[in-house]
Amino acid sequence: MRSKKSSPLKQEGQQLGLKFDVQGLVAGVDEAGRGPLAGPVVAAAVILDDTKRIRGLNDSKLLTPAVRDRLYDEIRAKALCCSVAEASVDEIDQLNILQATLLAMRRAVEGLRLKPAKVLVDGNQLPRLRIHAEAVIGGDATVKSISAASILAKVHRDRLCLQLHELHPQYGFHEHKGYSTPAHLEALKQHGACGIHRRSFAPVREALGLPMDGWREVLGLSVDG
Repeated sequence: MRSKKSSPLKQEGQQLGLKFDVQGLVAGVDEAGRGPLAGPVVAAAVILDDTKRIRGLNDSKLLTPAVRDRLYDEIRAKALCCSVAEASVDEIDQLNILQATLLAMRRAVEGLRLKPAKVLVDGNQLPRLRIHAEAVIGGDATVKSISAASILAKVHRDRLCLQLHELHPQYGFHEHKGYSTPAHLEALKQHGACGIHRRSFAPVREALGLPMDGWREVLGLSVDG
């Protein structure tokens, strides 16, 4: 049963000037993995339970891996419901990283067991939803449900990168998580790109010897993507 008192989420929404039905469920949404050169982009949606407090929620980038792992388990145990979704490397290359991120966000919201009355999304872009949504710049550090979503997305993707390392140990995905670190760029020069690298990202195209212009045609991708 939901508390009749004003919830932390409602208070946060009021502080941010957000107007929504205080009687409805609110889902926070965030993503992880827009910047890396490899792997899917991941999004999460979380509806918190007002009666089950989770201490220490914050922007996942400001937390240590150990704290993120602990909070990941607590969020999964205490949230009313949550959903994690991905957009694949092929979708990133076909659509572009922004549209693929919004697609992953939409999938995360649609995967929720309960339908929220309102969706709060970190950043300044919104996925296409049939539910009223609002973008919140810096929401991963100010809105607890978005913070929770950022943690789920980040931990999910980091764990996926550990699996990718097992398949492709020469790239060091367990350390850089796909980001364009000097070690990753050097591995690309030595080994070329593998199937989980994003061909639409310039360092990967360079490693493959693809032209900076016209690379879509070379790969047989839609020019309109």
